[in-house]
Amino acid sequence: QVQLVESGGGLVQAGGSLRLSCAVSGSDFSINAMGWYRQAPGKQRELVAGFSSGGRTDYADPVKGRFTISRENAKNTGYLQMNSLKPEDTAVYYCNARVYHSRGYYYTDVWGQGTQVTVSS
Repeated sequence: QVQLVESGGGLVQAGGSLRLSCAVSGSDFSINAMGWYRQAPGKQRELVAGFSSGGRTDYADPVKGRFTISRENAKNTGYLQMNSLKPEDTAVYYCNARVYHSRGYYYTDVWGQGTQVTVSS
């Protein structure tokens, strides 16, 4: 069974930085694509950043130039570097990975439990 765990959230002042990590563990799998989402109170979950199977990265307009998504294949870990944080970035951040299972030749989407990011003004 493949599992995903996010970490790195916390409380930071406006203008500060945080780096979120998304560690995927299990056996007989590879990460095909990965995305970071966030959900603020009373709002729908939205895509913040992601990279596709072809390696292309995409960012939501509000975070362009401030957030950077990356991955470390050897560790099956993805990262979201968040700089110049604003109070409106406050949300629970979730990682999603599209995982290919080499035993069975199928894909699944795996979600983490989320990590809280709070930006104070």
